[in-house]
Amino acid sequence: MGKTFLSWSSGKDSAYALGKLLNRGIRPDLLLTTVNRDYGRVSMHGLRTELLEAQARAAGIPLLQIPLPAEVSMDEYNRTMARTLEKLKAEGFTTGFFGDIFLEDLKAYREAQMAKAGMKAEFPLWGADTRELAMEMIDDEVEAVVVTVSARYLDESYAGRLFDRRFLCDLPSDVDWCGENGEFHTFVFHAPWFDRPVLFEKGEKVYREYAPRDTRKKSGFGPPKPWQTGFWYVDLLPAEAQS
Repeated sequence: MGKTFLSWSSGKDSAYALGKLLNRGIRPDLLLTTVNRDYGRVSMHGLRTELLEAQARAAGIPLLQIPLPAEVSMDEYNRTMARTLEKLKAEGFTTGFFGDIFLEDLKAYREAQMAKAGMKAEFPLWGADTRELAMEMIDDEVEAVVVTVSARYLDESYAGRLFDRRFLCDLPSDVDWCGENGEFHTFVFHAPWFDRPVLFEKGEKVYREYAPRDTRKKSGFGPPKPWQTGFWYVDLLPAEAQS
């Protein structure tokens, strides 16, 4: 298979994809994460990179952070990712794993971008029923906290909650249980395949609105989608005892 990487968002889907791969005897050689270089945070999730790095140490896999500006066009994003994939290909990487579940356009986009670099894309969670998958994650002791919610779907009270059965039961009927449509994002602070929990403290909640130059999404993974302008974030702080 050659070397492999896992697209790593810091959330439950990528973390559970890692668990699935490890169960198959596959340990990715690299975790790949896009970060906001202006603020030192994981793209979309708003997670401090210090916690991202602690998470990668807990997983025992090297981390590659891809810095992007806060305001990034889709063209610039594609160019940056293309350069990254070309470099990885030259280093012997042949396969990238992604935690997508059912968004067909996003899957096609990733497959096309990987094919341009001469690599293959695989999706360990693809086609799963998201309600069943969410419960499976919880049953398998994936411990996560909700760090971002889209104000289109959820109010601020959901930010900072644990991703558990009570959280799922409290979700409105139009919200996917895995947040696959961007309704919420999580940070995994422990899982059976981490050698230690990632220690953190909850900070303040903040609301951010983003004013796009048009009505289409211009940043992050995937092709343009209808813009979601308002998000609630909870700021997670690295705990003092963390090393």
